[in-house]
Amino acid sequence: MSVRVELIHVPGCERCADSREALRQAAQAAIGDALEWRDLNVIEHLDYAVSLGVLTLPAVAINGRLVFSSLPTPEQLKRALEEPTIPEPSHER
Repeated sequence: MSVRVELIHVPGCERCADSREALRQAAQAAIGDALEWRDLNVIEHLDYAVSLGVLTLPAVAINGRLVFSSLPTPEQLKRALEEPTIPEPSHER
């Protein structure tokens, strides 16, 4: 089973760009080859972001569920992915 991690951001967000690779690496370390990483520009995916309940950016969703309403540290993301209660995948995209 793959685990979909989505970084929802606004174009030009320097914090997002600076953190993206460290977050992706933390997710990869936590779940290995099961990782499905997606960078989502909120302008291009606005309806999806609204359906998740995103109110502030950047945000992180796991398996189609909003888990972080602000940018987590790589350690926070890794811990969330190592939890036995990772959200089940939603069928929305």
